[in-house]
Order: sequence, then structure tokens, then C-alpha cells
Amino acid sequence: MKHYIRTLFYTGLLSASFGLVSCEDYLDREPESIVSSEDAFKSFQNFQGFTEELYYCLPDQAHTYWQNSFNWGEDEIISFGKDYFMGYKIDLGDFWGWQAGFDGWGAGWMDGNNVSATSTDRMQKRFWPLAWYGIRKCNMGLQNLGMMIEGTEEQRNLIAGQLYFFRGWFHFMMMQYFGGMPYLTEVPSSSEPLRYPRLSYQECADMAAEDFRRAADLLPINWDDTATGGATFGNNQQRINKIMALSFLGKDLLWAGSPLMNYTTNGDRSYDPEYCKRAAEAFAELLELVESGQTQYSLVPFEDYSDIFYTYKLNAMNPGSTEAIFQSPMYDWWMGSGWSLGPQYLATPQTHEQNSCLFMPTANYVNYYGMANGLPLDDPESGFDPTHPWRDRDPRFYNDITFDGVQTIQSLSKLSDEDRANQIQFANLYTGGNYRDDVEASRTGYLLRKFTPLQVNYYDEGVRDYGDALTIQVSWMRLADVYLMYAEAAANGYGSANGAAPGFSMTALDAFNRIRQRAGVGDMAAKYASTLEGFNSEIRRERAVELSYEGMRFNDLRRWLLLTEYPYTIKTSQEFDRVGEFNEEDPTQNEVANWREEVILTREFKERHYWMPLKTDEVNIYSEYYQNPGW
Repeated sequence: MKHYIRTLFYTGLLSASFGLVSCEDYLDREPESIVSSEDAFKSFQNFQGFTEELYYCLPDQAHTYWQNSFNWGEDEIISFGKDYFMGYKIDLGDFWGWQAGFDGWGAGWMDGNNVSATSTDRMQKRFWPLAWYGIRKCNMGLQNLGMMIEGTEEQRNLIAGQLYFFRGWFHFMMMQYFGGMPYLTEVPSSSEPLRYPRLSYQECADMAAEDFRRAADLLPINWDDTATGGATFGNNQQRINKIMALSFLGKDLLWAGSPLMNYTTNGDRSYDPEYCKRAAEAFAELLELVESGQTQYSLVPFEDYSDIFYTYKLNAMNPGSTEAIFQSPMYDWWMGSGWSLGPQYLATPQTHEQNSCLFMPTANYVNYYGMANGLPLDDPESGFDPTHPWRDRDPRFYNDITFDGVQTIQSLSKLSDEDRANQIQFANLYTGGNYRDDVEASRTGYLLRKFTPLQVNYYDEGVRDYGDALTIQVSWMRLADVYLMYAEAAANGYGSANGAAPGFSMTALDAFNRIRQRAGVGDMAAKYASTLEGFNSEIRRERAVELSYEGMRFNDLRRWLLLTEYPYTIKTSQEFDRVGEFNEEDPTQNEVANWREEVILTREFKERHYWMPLKTDEVNIYSEYYQNPGW
């Protein structure tokens, strides 16, 4: 496993920051610096120091608060009564909640007042103010590229490539949530009135694509292979490179071709095949490099699958291994996920204390984890047996989900007599079990284990032991996502599962099955692959499983125009009783009775919920910057 560096080593003029500003301040601000532009931009060393502040503008969606809400689809539900989390607000249709100071602390990672582009405090990394600041900084850097008189052509390309990438990325991230935005390619003058109109989604996506394409053409696959990167050899994993740029180029174009974006721009609720073809070509360019062994990236073998998401007792090494393509810096690593993200997945019996808030998988979402043969649970040929629901499931189910009967506590030495009597070392998730509670344990009959080893509990290792250094990282982009996005783009661009980008041998179905095969799951059945509708239904299910709880589902449902559609609007619990002899050694063989689902809540969404509301005080700045419909 690679040790992903969480700091960037060029010092240069990192202190040449420009003061964080809100959207309107950004648009109305003249560039200024605490040092002269002559010094800030004249050499590669200084210019890179200026540029590296952009890395510290990246939010960390998983660690912005003590616990954090970042899965807003039908995938997760929060402990009853925790109404200050964005996931709770989303359930109520209160999308205003992303804004700091609007009825609570908001989404955490999306907005805040106390922000800093130079701090390593994770609680000061808030997307909205840092994105506008980052865009301003990118434009300032691009505007002053000609001032770098001390540097090679390679170094100029490295600077420009990073600036183009970040400008595209910040715009793209805003577009995902708010739709078409003003796309700023200059530092506005304070002496002229603001007249930057909101573009259509696809117009905005085209401009982001130009930036990502420029970045991909300018940047190397690996900084270690450049003369400049030799100065920090072995510590360049997080520096922006060609693969990062190509992955977001493809994602930007696929999103532009998705039903929501096509409907918003053109009134058409289907995929736009031309955008999908362009996306497939970008992904194919990337995957050709990966498949031919020209990159540092590869799919992690399934036996090491957890290395993508967490490390444990490895001196706080960044997770990700060879699969993580783009990550935020690991801010405040010493706080550790044992003090934030980790405990939010543990029920009270595991923590020996009242857990302040739990985030748990919904039963309706766990149903997407099909059978090992590759078929969905509701397929009549799947072999799913509701009296033995844990048998022969997709291997990722066993990796990601704690289900009834799993032994979650290995050591019995700390158990009290009462604990022993209640057998709390097992996940008693059946209806009425001691791992079921609306406030302190599971509301749904399941717990999440994707981001934590089972031994992270009070009795085995201690939830908050610094020395164990549980370190969780949720990547913005990883390689499995690229394969699945290529499959979706190629199929919908060329009209079938056999679609492929020109000159690339991998079809949409090949790419899809590559991810299934890594996990030991059967290939897509012919009856689904034979039609585009069937293929898309399995793409949606495969993305739900492979990318589960990584902050993807909410935006996927939105771009597919499914957010308002049943059954994606419900969250359910799994109810059942244990029967027969309890198998402690192999809980997959346990028998249950009265298998049923119950609806916990239904989300009442309208068409306006496909886009989040912009800030009221900002949309009043000038008429061309208008509010999203319905808000």
C-alpha cells in the first residue's frame, strides 16, 4: 500500500493568500497580495507555493464536524431526533439547510463562516466560500503566468495544468448541486458592474470540460517521472495529474449528458448521446493508460478492499492504496476518525456508552446488495431465500454491512455478567434485539462496517485509542467509479451494452463486469445486458453497491431524475425474528422468520428539490444571478 502524503512540500509563498471572501465579495474584489506580484509569480518555487494553497481549499466531506452527514440519498438514516444534521434536513425537504446560519450549522462541509485556505483545521474547510476563493486564485494565477521568468517549460505546464484543473473542479462541484452557474475566467474589476450571467448547465459543463482538457494535456501521469517532481520524489501522490484531469473531464461530460441536466437545458428527460460519447472517449483515454500499465493506478484486489477506505494501526497512513485517484488532504489527522466518523457507525452495546448519533444503512438500500451470482434479490432466478437472507450474498455485503448475528466484539474479558447474559458480543439486530433502538442503536436492522474494522469497539481495542490510529478517507474519485462511469457513458452514447469508445477495445459491459469480477460477483446476466433499459437498471444498482456510503448516491439519484420517484423516496427497516439454533460461527446460515420491511419515513420531494437553493442575499446582487426555480 502506498503512503499517501497529506502535506504538500513546496513552501514558496504559501503565505501569499488573499483573504477568504463570500461570493459577492469575490466578484467585486480587486486582486491584491501581501507580497508583490513580481515576487509571487517570478519563479516556479514561488508560483508553486501560491498554487498549493488551492489544495487546502478542498473540503473533506467526511470529517468537517465531530460526526458528519454526507450521504443524502435513500441510503442512510440518522438516529431519531438529531435534527441539526443535513441528512435530517434533506429528509424533510429543507434544502436551505446547507447554508451556515440557516436554522442550524448546515451540512458541515458545504458552508461555514469560520473558513481558512491555509489552516489544517478540518472544521475550517467549507466548500462554498473556499470554492469562490479558489476560483479567484486560479484566475489570478492564470492571468500572471507570463510573469514566471525563472522556470522551465515543464514547470510552466505544471503550474498551468493545476490552475486549469482546480478552476474546472470548483465550478463542476457547484454545478452538481446548483445547476448552471457563472463561469468565471477572469478576476472581475471592482470598477465595473457585475454582469456575469448564470449559464445553462451544458454551457457551464463545456467550459469546465475545456479546463479539464487543458489540464490533462499539460500535466504528467505521475510527477515522480518529471524532472521537477524529483525534488519531492515519492511524495507526489496527491499532486494534480493527467489521470485526475481525465477522470473529471469524463465525469463532467457524463453529468452534462445525464437526464436531469439534459432536461434542465433542453427539456429532454433522456440521456444526451453526444455528451455521453464525449464522456466515454475521455474515460477510454484514461482506462487505456491504466489497462496498459502506464499509470500508478489499479483496482485493489478484493482481499485488500478495505485499504481503499481505512487504515488501522498503520501510523495514520492515508487509505486509498492504488485505487484512490483524487482525495482531500487529511486535515487534523491527530483527531482521528476514532473521535469523529468511526463511532457514528457503532451501536451502544459496542461503545459501552450512549452514542451521541448513529448513521445506519436503510433496509431498502441494503437490498441493492444482490446475490453472489450477480442477480438482484427480486429476480425470480436469484436464489434469495427470506428464511436464510444472509446466504450467498454479494461479497461486498459481508464487507460493508453488519447484519444480525455477526460477532462484533471478539474479546470477552471486559464483559460484565449482564453483558454476557445479553450476549452483546453479537449484533442482535433482529426485531427487539439489544442492537435495535431508535436513538442509541440501529433503527433499521443493519449497521455500517465499510469504514471501520470490527475490532474498533470499547471491549476489543477502544473506540478512541490514539495509538490504533483509525484513519478513514472518502475519496472524491477512485478508479472503480471510472470503470462504472465509462460503462454508463458508452452504453448510453452508443445505444447498447456493447457500445465502446472509438479505438478502445473495452465495451460498456466489459467495464461493468470488471468491477463485478474484482468483488467475486457474477457478470451481468444476459437478460439485463440485452436491452439498454435493463443495462441501466443494473448500472444504477452496481453504483449503489460499489460506491455505497461514499457521498455519491444523492447526486446520482438527482441526475437520473429519480429523486422524486418511488421507491427512491422511502427509507425502511428490516423486521424479522430469529428461529432455530443460533450459529455463532457462521451467521450467514442463521434462519429467520416473519421477514418483512417497514417504512420509517417517506420523503416528500417536488421538482424544485432537484437543485439546491442559492443564498438569498447573493442572488439579489444583480439580476442575471437568479435563484433556482421553486425556491
